[in-house]
Amino acid sequence: MTPVDVALYREDNLSMLRRTLLLLSTAFVAFAALPDVVKTDNGQVSGTTGKDPSVRVFKGIPFAASPAGENRWKAPQPAAKWDGAKKADTFSLTCTTGAGGGAGKGGKGGGKGGPPTSGEDCLYLNVWTTAQSANEKRPVIFWSYGGGFTGGSGSEPRYDGEALAKKGVIFVTYNYRLGALGFFAHPELAKESSHNTSGNYGVMDTIAALRWVQKNIAAFGGDPNRVTIDGESAGAIMIATMVGSPEGKGLFQRAMGQSGAWMGLSMTKMRTRQQAEETGAKAAGSNSIAQLRAMSLEDLGQNLRGVQAGPIVDGWLVPEDLSITFAKGQQNKVDVLVGSNQDEGTFAGFARPITADQAKSYGDDSSEFMRLYPAGTTEDATKSGLMLTRDQVAWHMRTWAQMQVKTGKKAYVYYFTRVAPGQEARGATHTAELAYMFGNPPAQGWTDVDRQLSDQMMNYWVNFATTGDPNGKGLPSWQTYNGGKNDGKAMVFGNTTEFGTQVDVPRLKLFDHAYSKMMLQ
Repeated sequence: MTPVDVALYREDNLSMLRRTLLLLSTAFVAFAALPDVVKTDNGQVSGTTGKDPSVRVFKGIPFAASPAGENRWKAPQPAAKWDGAKKADTFSLTCTTGAGGGAGKGGKGGGKGGPPTSGEDCLYLNVWTTAQSANEKRPVIFWSYGGGFTGGSGSEPRYDGEALAKKGVIFVTYNYRLGALGFFAHPELAKESSHNTSGNYGVMDTIAALRWVQKNIAAFGGDPNRVTIDGESAGAIMIATMVGSPEGKGLFQRAMGQSGAWMGLSMTKMRTRQQAEETGAKAAGSNSIAQLRAMSLEDLGQNLRGVQAGPIVDGWLVPEDLSITFAKGQQNKVDVLVGSNQDEGTFAGFARPITADQAKSYGDDSSEFMRLYPAGTTEDATKSGLMLTRDQVAWHMRTWAQMQVKTGKKAYVYYFTRVAPGQEARGATHTAELAYMFGNPPAQGWTDVDRQLSDQMMNYWVNFATTGDPNGKGLPSWQTYNGGKNDGKAMVFGNTTEFGTQVDVPRLKLFDHAYSKMMLQ
């Protein structure tokens, strides 16, 4: 062979080798990629592509049967199985409250002449994943939405989990029943319950969705042994309820709560089943449960008014006031990441001006209360009302951390102070942290400071879900809460990110004292 022939021979062999390697590489990627169709316990589902093609999104997967008709005010029933691959490319209806009716059977109309956007058939969940294989066992974040237990859904655009999924977690959102449909309590319902209880149907939905995750998330590349539950406002109250409930045991390994815990956004005792059933019986009037179940949503809205939404002490899911459970250290022993915002009170309807009667409720501490929250003028009273809301929420989150640490677990506390561009009037209000933590910025207005803060917060959240420790390479150090040594301190997410002051210790002591007296009443 001539030198030219030898060179051509070598080039042909190299080309063949390159083609072979390319084919093998393509075959490996095809083998490793998450299947287009994923098998769940009830049947196969096919998802869709996110805004980024690396993200797969599965929307509207049923985790329970429709809670309408005879299933109204019952524990979630098993979802029906199906044949073939169900298209999971569209979000389900959001849950209606059952107060005020809506558009026919579907509930609330989606615009004039449009299809319904809410209804009773709403127990579905959504999954965002970038896993390439069902064997990856990625950490899972399970999100509970806010909305005062009368609004919200897992499909709200601000809860889009794509950015967090790109950071390496499997992100799950779900719907739970709201308003009277989710929290109506009545003596008749207690009689037909195997647990002799009523109310807390929205809590039951959360447990059912978490059980679905335990059974099915591995098929999406998730690890059922690394599930972190998270929520904001009412969603955080739901998360605290899960941490305190014996029925939550084993369904998750870590918990995060944002601006809310078992007492809500102020210092109060939980409602009892007796109180809730008395209110429910009054709301139902002469209507029997059978009659209420047979009503359309419109008629139900007219015949069932005054039901207060939110978890109650039902003797089963919540055996006692969760303040007692947490104080005794009998909650689920999990690491927590919790916090609040600097201007919680600017959210509509949250803060009220300080009054003399409010100060009197602090008894021997009334003078200290007025020193910390002066109300000599109308302006002072209004300003102090905002501060009180801010501090009570922060105290509540710190108290949750404190009680988890007493069980031997780790706790991390944050304090969000960043005022987004254009939000100067409201400050770092209730819900303000969500855009940053989800990595879903507004269409315009964010600066490099906002984008960097968002990236840091997402990394902290993902790190915590992955290992139980939010700290990681390139991130400012976040200390664990350790009681006396750093009480009143937190990771401050503001114009800079640093460990600093959350609430002044004198304010914490004021609330601690008032709390101890409240629990003795």
